[in-house]
Amino acid sequence: MNELQRWLGSSQILLKISCLLDFLYRMAPVLLLWLAVCLSGTWAVDRGNFKTCDQSAFCKRQRALKPGESPYRALLETMELTNTRLTLQLINDNNKVRLLLELYRLQGNITRVKINELKPLKPRYEVPDVLIREPPTEPLSLLSQDENGVVLSLGAESQRVIVSARPFRLDIMEGREVLMSLNSRGLLAFEHLRMRSKQQSEWQQQVHISHIKWRWSLSFLSHYNGDPYRLYNLDVFQYELYNPMALYGAVPVMLAHNAQRTTGIFWLNAAETWVDISSNTGSSETPQTDVRWISESGIIDVFIMLGPTPNDVFSQYASLTGTQSFPPLASLGYHQCRWNYNDQEDVQSVDAGFDEHDIPYDFIWLDIEHTDGKRYFTWDPHKFATPKEMLQGLMDKKRKMVAIVDPHIKVDSNYKIHNEIRSRGFYIKNKDGGDYEGWCWPGSAGYPDFTRADMRAWWASMFAYDQYEGSMENLYTWNDMNEPSVFNGPEVTMHKDAMHGAWEHRDVHNLYGFYVQMATAEGLIQRSGGVERPFVLTRAFFAGSQRFGAVWTGDNAAEWDHLKISIPMCLSLGLVGISFCGADVGGFFKSPSTELLVRWYQTGAYQPFFRAHAHLDTPRREPWLFGPENTALIREAVRQRYTFMPYWYQQFYLAHRTGQPVMRPLWVEYPQDPATFALDDEFLIGRDLLVHPVTEEGARGVTAYLPGKDEVWFDIHTFQKHNGAQNLYIPVTMSSIPVFQRGGSIIPRKMRVRRSSSCMEHDPYTLYVALNPQRTAEGELYIDDGHTFNYEKKEFIHRRLSFANNVLSSVNLAPDAQFTTGSWIERIVILGASKPSKVTLKAADGQESQIEFEFDASMSVLTLRKPGMNSGADWTVTLQ
Repeated sequence: MNELQRWLGSSQILLKISCLLDFLYRMAPVLLLWLAVCLSGTWAVDRGNFKTCDQSAFCKRQRALKPGESPYRALLETMELTNTRLTLQLINDNNKVRLLLELYRLQGNITRVKINELKPLKPRYEVPDVLIREPPTEPLSLLSQDENGVVLSLGAESQRVIVSARPFRLDIMEGREVLMSLNSRGLLAFEHLRMRSKQQSEWQQQVHISHIKWRWSLSFLSHYNGDPYRLYNLDVFQYELYNPMALYGAVPVMLAHNAQRTTGIFWLNAAETWVDISSNTGSSETPQTDVRWISESGIIDVFIMLGPTPNDVFSQYASLTGTQSFPPLASLGYHQCRWNYNDQEDVQSVDAGFDEHDIPYDFIWLDIEHTDGKRYFTWDPHKFATPKEMLQGLMDKKRKMVAIVDPHIKVDSNYKIHNEIRSRGFYIKNKDGGDYEGWCWPGSAGYPDFTRADMRAWWASMFAYDQYEGSMENLYTWNDMNEPSVFNGPEVTMHKDAMHGAWEHRDVHNLYGFYVQMATAEGLIQRSGGVERPFVLTRAFFAGSQRFGAVWTGDNAAEWDHLKISIPMCLSLGLVGISFCGADVGGFFKSPSTELLVRWYQTGAYQPFFRAHAHLDTPRREPWLFGPENTALIREAVRQRYTFMPYWYQQFYLAHRTGQPVMRPLWVEYPQDPATFALDDEFLIGRDLLVHPVTEEGARGVTAYLPGKDEVWFDIHTFQKHNGAQNLYIPVTMSSIPVFQRGGSIIPRKMRVRRSSSCMEHDPYTLYVALNPQRTAEGELYIDDGHTFNYEKKEFIHRRLSFANNVLSSVNLAPDAQFTTGSWIERIVILGASKPSKVTLKAADGQESQIEFEFDASMSVLTLRKPGMNSGADWTVTLQ
């Protein structure tokens, strides 16, 4: 038996190998990340405005293909193998068109497969700028070859790539286990460019990929019936939940997880894409799920991330598209927004209201009405006549503002921005060569071609203080409507035949919002001479958008189901690199009940991006407008957020360094526990905080799953200890926010809450040490200036905190870094402790002193008061 047959068994077995590319989330799949818009109308999406697969010619055509009839054959005599790349021609025996397959083994256990026409009529679009670099390769080696195919070594752990010749099929295997198959059902279809009437060309490709053995739950599969998922960034008014329709943003990534392995696929294509998922679960056959990716244009460029752990997949994806940008500390605080604050006096009044009611906040936001007639980079001359005075008032309180800058530009010969874009030829063109115009908030509008580097450079220059009149260093930016939204366009977006230089809009559509946010973030960096970190919120996004700022889940509604869905939506975004996610607190449309509003604040306080927002037509809903009791509940939720700011900041630093999500599903940390796989009503922040918000109306209790058979979890409010691997029923009142700290962790907090995070910069820390007798308790403390890029110059403090054998210590994790802080450790709270006879502090200079302590025997809580060491110093505390 030859090498190929040894690995596959036989051709009959090959056809029966059970493969699947399964997916993770019941409620909001990783591959589809959705968001929506603000127009007037009924409280339901008008589906007639948007295509189904049957109304999309290329999707309908490809979905009609039957399995097992593949016309593609690998021409093994054309194979060329270098140290880093395999190339091989494929031929379609029906039309004799040849394709070129390229295969790369990339560093970090990633395999890349590209398929393009061998000789296209014209170049096909290949997505630029999303990958942070050309991925470094590792050697491929040939193990065997015969007339049936070839076997290549992928190096680690007996991994092989098997290319079968007739019909063409590609398998990635580990031992005898199939990890990934391409064209296993014979559904590969790559439509070649060909001339049509009126000298137009048509192109399309589709590939079938299957992957990983996994048994699905029927409740999960019920969400996949009907149309495929659609990846096509659209401004969908009144979007529905649990629906595969396209929405604001899309990241073409799919993850698969079971108790043995986590893997992923990244489909690098920016055109309209449908993802068709089917499964045989429930039948007598071996369980499998089949996935077909159907894209309208471009090429096949797929990255197969082989894990094997969740963190490996995160690192692999981050190595391709980058990590979450490291945000300014203040942007992790609370944001107050509505469409629209009326004028400068209104802004001042709302700002004063937060002080009056002792509720902290960092940013107040202005929507489109702050401009002069929807002309971005301007201010309404009557309502916002002295913007610098307004901004200075906020700055005096160490607060900031965000103003909206949308990418549709009012066509007006008296408008500087329009005149410059037109004179420089920077607008997207229509198919006849004139400037493309559509209808949006200002009326007739042009759309800058953000795919052009020179256009993005010019746009960035407009954020300079001498160009954006009235702006100051505490003014940041919000990019909305950047799908792009075109009110009178097909499906409320741009015509596919609009031109971006040599490329049609159909090729680049899903990249448009990515480029808008990129250019805006660069503008905020440049205006400070490269010193200050930007904050930019975007509605439309794509793979790699995490490098430029934050994303929100769009124009949601004040309904309980929208509160619930915010959790899996942000979890899904985090899994594909976009950690800085949040949902409009209270719901954008409609008016929340006081109960819903309070519960939404309590949920939002434990999600990465924490912003309240509301529609123009809704009643005002500042936190103090619902009576003293509800004001107190909201105040407490917001204040809890601020006490955890050191932990949030540390988690974003780690996300920036490693690509690991800040807000993560439980299976990421407990990958072998099937009980965690389908949970989407609770989540982890980092490893050590578990949050189960109350999202049911009238709830009197919630049941939280506490994972880990060797874990213990401490209620952060009561310090009550609970064992892991159990479902815990928790009675709740309106003040309850069920949050647990993992035993074996140390979390730094700041308990002196002030009016903004900047006001708390030099305040002291309280360390919460949660013990687990079976392991050392560990945590980290990260400190820098909170807003510049100086951390890249090693200007920060990064310390490891650990508690073992009754000794708590702080050790420098970055001895080559230099930064000083005035903050100090004012309290240490040890959960699950025993009472010591005495507590001794040993400082960096070797001096020892006694620390006062209190011990609560009923809860086993030891509190050390005013130990007094600097937060950046070495020290040990010994319990005797």
